[in-house]
Amino acid sequence: MTMKVDMNVTSGDVNLAVYRWGAAARKGTKTKPVIVLVHGYPDSASVWAGTAEALSQRYQVVAYDVRGAGRSSRPQDTSAYRLEHLVEDLAAVVDAVSPDQPVHLVGHDWGSIQSWEAVTTPRLAGRIASYTSMSGPSLDHAGMWLRARLASRSATDKAAVLKQLAHSWYIGAFHLPVLAPALWKVAGNALWPAMLARVEGIRDATANPTQAEDGAHGVKLYRANVGERLGKPRLRTTDIPVQLVFPRGDHFMIEEIWDDLPRWVPNLWRCDVDAGHWLPVSHPQLVADKIARFVDFVQSGKQPADLQRARITAPGRPRRHAGKLVLITGAGSGFGRETALAFAEAGADVIAVDINKEAAERTATLCRLSEVSAWARVVDVGNARAMRSLASWVGKEFGAVDVVVNNAGIGLAGSFFDTSDADWDKVLKINLGGVIQGSRLFGAQMIESGRRGHIVNVASMGAYTPARFMSAYNTSKAAVRMLSDCLRAELAEHDIHVATICPGLSITNITQSTRFVGVSEAEQQRKQSDATRLYQRRNLKPQAIARSILKAVEQHSAEVPVGVEAHGSRLLSRLVPGLSRRLAQLDLEP
Repeated sequence: MTMKVDMNVTSGDVNLAVYRWGAAARKGTKTKPVIVLVHGYPDSASVWAGTAEALSQRYQVVAYDVRGAGRSSRPQDTSAYRLEHLVEDLAAVVDAVSPDQPVHLVGHDWGSIQSWEAVTTPRLAGRIASYTSMSGPSLDHAGMWLRARLASRSATDKAAVLKQLAHSWYIGAFHLPVLAPALWKVAGNALWPAMLARVEGIRDATANPTQAEDGAHGVKLYRANVGERLGKPRLRTTDIPVQLVFPRGDHFMIEEIWDDLPRWVPNLWRCDVDAGHWLPVSHPQLVADKIARFVDFVQSGKQPADLQRARITAPGRPRRHAGKLVLITGAGSGFGRETALAFAEAGADVIAVDINKEAAERTATLCRLSEVSAWARVVDVGNARAMRSLASWVGKEFGAVDVVVNNAGIGLAGSFFDTSDADWDKVLKINLGGVIQGSRLFGAQMIESGRRGHIVNVASMGAYTPARFMSAYNTSKAAVRMLSDCLRAELAEHDIHVATICPGLSITNITQSTRFVGVSEAEQQRKQSDATRLYQRRNLKPQAIARSILKAVEQHSAEVPVGVEAHGSRLLSRLVPGLSRRLAQLDLEP
């Protein structure tokens, strides 16, 4: 779709094509915030179409074709693409679209690079209220980062430089005479969609009618600026609020390049997202949500809890789950406690939920040792009203969690005919009902808040394996596995990931608390002791389950068996289900 130019702005001898979304406030009404979007290379303003549409209900949104792109002028001289000229272009647009109030600036790729120049030099002082940067550093910051690593004796620092250079190979190619512009003119229109599909997985991007010309002329951005700025970097600082949106799947920028940013930006927030370099195209709603949340905060002064967790005050890389809020049921012991501690160590704030008050509070206390916030909540997950009350508290205090781990469960063993209605009711309410409530209540909050979260449901290797003495327990865990499969399909359109964890014979206190029906109290204690010794000999520790849960979240895994016995049970059920059913007839009860 070709966008209609809304106005033309003159900057020196360059004409800039400007596009606007969302009506300005009527006379006498409150002025809407103005958001200015600056595109990168080899794009035009059309790269912002989805994001701008999503923002236009509440804001005045402006984008423009930078010089050399789209329907703006294309200066022939390489020196016309120096950063100071790009800043003058931005200033001309800002003065034209928002003469009376500062704008909220957003930049991607080269749009981010030139926007860094704008917020760290005096030309636009007082005209920018906030800045959101994606996938493009200040060239001076990058130059200082390179110098510091090259001067360091650390092998890790040297490796980071080599890693970034490997990711930036194309910059060298862009400096070769003739080659890059000629390639763009000859094959750019065909090659670019193929590159987006192969590298970024974007197969439905709207064609840019000026793509080849944009690519050919945009090469001058690199030639006019990169060598000088990286070779002689200057100190660049800014006091305005800056939000760094870091896409974890960026193939062109390594994470380490941002480590020193707090040295030059004291008012810094960082938000890591699961996306690639071209996230304005692949995830326009996600980008719009991040921009809106930051703009609202700067406009109102009211900082939501997730932004409080995203504040960066010291150089270095944030822990990999920093800024996230994780809720774990059954967090008072076993898998639950170890998962809570693992997320806390990785920087996440934790809500530890357990039916045992002292155990939940102990887990929260241990989490705080990792310098995160943690809360203890006493809830019976089998009580739907109690779960709704918990979700209401979460919604009021935090809006939504980023990760919910539905872990709480109980064990039950014995003959089907000795398992009473009350036994079935209890095991299904806790093992399955708790997962249903947790998935429904916290999943709904994720959808409502636009959170691309994770739901982790802890099942068991029993979900794969029929057993003659485990009918109630294995049925509940098999149902959790099927529920997760269904949820995964339904929530995919909301970018909410659902993982099923199927642990093997792990050491937890469930072996001591599992009830064996149809036997005397003395026989039950003997069976519990025998089961505990069996699990201890297996020695699959709850820390291994916790690591698998974090890995499932980080890698978007659908189903994770943990332990060789869990993998074996899964293979058996898939490859030779008849053998699995025959083995189920063996009396293996302790």
